Amino acid sequence: MLAPPRTVVRREAGLYALEQALQRRGFRHVAGADEAGRGACAGPLVAAAAILPEGKRGEIPGLADSKLLTAAARERVYEQVVAKALAWSVMIIPPTEVDARGLHVCNLAAMRRALASLTVRPDYVLTDGFPVDGLGAPGLAVWKGDRVAACVAAASVLAKVTRDRLMVELDSEFPLYGFAVHKGYITDDHTAALTKHGPCAEHRFSYVNVAAASGRGNRPPRARRPAEPAAAVPTLFDAVVSFDETASSDAAVTEPLLLPGAAEGTVGVASGGQPQPPASVVEDKAMEGEKR
Repeated sequence: MLAPPRTVVRREAGLYALEQALQRRGFRHVAGADEAGRGACAGPLVAAAAILPEGKRGEIPGLADSKLLTAAARERVYEQVVAKALAWSVMIIPPTEVDARGLHVCNLAAMRRALASLTVRPDYVLTDGFPVDGLGAPGLAVWKGDRVAACVAAASVLAKVTRDRLMVELDSEFPLYGFAVHKGYITDDHTAALTKHGPCAEHRFSYVNVAAASGRGNRPPRARRPAEPAAAVPTLFDAVVSFDETASSDAAVTEPLLLPGAAEGTVGVASGGQPQPPASVVEDKAMEGEKR
């Protein structure tokens, strides 16, 4: 039997061309997943997933890679995404879990959780940059996917806007660091504040610059943290989150909720207290202090 003809999608074909090509092949619901906060040394890691409607209904004016949009433009696009998406979800990983499990492990787990929480089952999954296994659907890692595929760009906006809002909230709790301005990334101002005041409970103590500023650089991440227990990550969404003890450790179970003026979606907070996989996980040293 002859194999079907190869589909070639050129970058100049536009942001929606890859999804349309997959839909022509029978993959009706194409999900995109992306994250925000990988390179930050403070605040949560946030992953998001989104499925946009087929055809013109799924086109969102101004949609692009979140890093290419202004803050105001991201907010406008965010509202469009949550209003138009067939399904969307956001997962929030607190810095304590990043320290305990490692950045890359948490990144993969967060995207799995976000995709598993979609209320519409994806037929195909596009992820930004690197492959994510265990999705229960065929998938493709797309280099700079947030500039190539609309669903990945939509996920990048969801993740970035959610994280930025959380960092603004954290700024009121920890006003010495300027979180509302630099959002926890390693800027000169943030480095100066970290050196002067030392890290707070929302910093990632597994990052070399935070470990050095803590004065306990040769101790494991949990020992480097302040003696006071870290407060729960504040969220603008009154999400009720639970974890299914019988499910996979990477599958968060969350109650769906409505954001103000938004369509139905899912927001989850991944707690370090959830069931952990039996195999031990070492820190992802290669990612420490990574800039974005």
